[in-house]
Amino acid sequence: MTALRRIGLTGGIGSGKSTVAQALRELGAEVIDADQLAREVSAAHGPAVEPLRKQFGPQSIGADGGMDRAWMRALVFADPQARRELEAIVHPLVDQAIQVRADRATPDAVIVFEVPLLVESGRWRQRVDRILVIDCDEATQAARVTQRPGWTTETTRRVISQQATRAARRSAADAVIDNTHLSREELSAQVRALWGLWELPPAPPQV
Repeated sequence: MTALRRIGLTGGIGSGKSTVAQALRELGAEVIDADQLAREVSAAHGPAVEPLRKQFGPQSIGADGGMDRAWMRALVFADPQARRELEAIVHPLVDQAIQVRADRATPDAVIVFEVPLLVESGRWRQRVDRILVIDCDEATQAARVTQRPGWTTETTRRVISQQATRAARRSAADAVIDNTHLSREELSAQVRALWGLWELPPAPPQV
C-alpha cells in the first residue's frame, strides 16, 4: 500500500485550523498554508498586484503596495462577479506556489495542505491521501472570529455563509475533529491520536 504522505486540512473560518496545523508541524509534518500563500502573491510586488490593479482599479491596492484586503472583502461580499474575478486572478497563482512548495519537500515528507476552501474547490480529493476537517458550530466560529481586529459580527457571518456548509465538509472528510468545546491541549491531543491512527512517522524528538 502506498504510504500516506499527503493530507488536506480544512474547516470553516474560526474552526481552529491554524492550531491543528501547528500541532501537525510539531509532529513532523510540512504544512503548506494556502491562505499565507494568497497573502504573499497579493502583497506588495507579488504577482497578483498588477492583475488586481488592472481588473479592479487603483483603489484595490493599499498604501503598502499590496491588495487592500478590507476594500476587497467589502467588494466581493456585495458582488459575486467580483468574487469570481478575484479568484480567477489569485487562485491559479496560489496553486502554482503550492506546487512549488510541495516539489521542494523531501520524498518521505508528510505534507499537510492547509486549504480553507478545499471542499469548495472540488479539486483536492485527487491530490491528497486523506482529508481532515476541523469542525465547530457557527456560534463558536462567530465568537472566535469577532475577537480578531477589524472583524464585525456581520462580516463574520457573511464569510461563514459563503463557505461550504458543515455537512458538506463532513461528507468530504476521512476524519473530523469537533473543536466546538475543546481546549488547545485537548485539540492537540486529538491531532496526536489521529496521527498515530493513520500510522504516520514518529514525532521528532524535542530539542
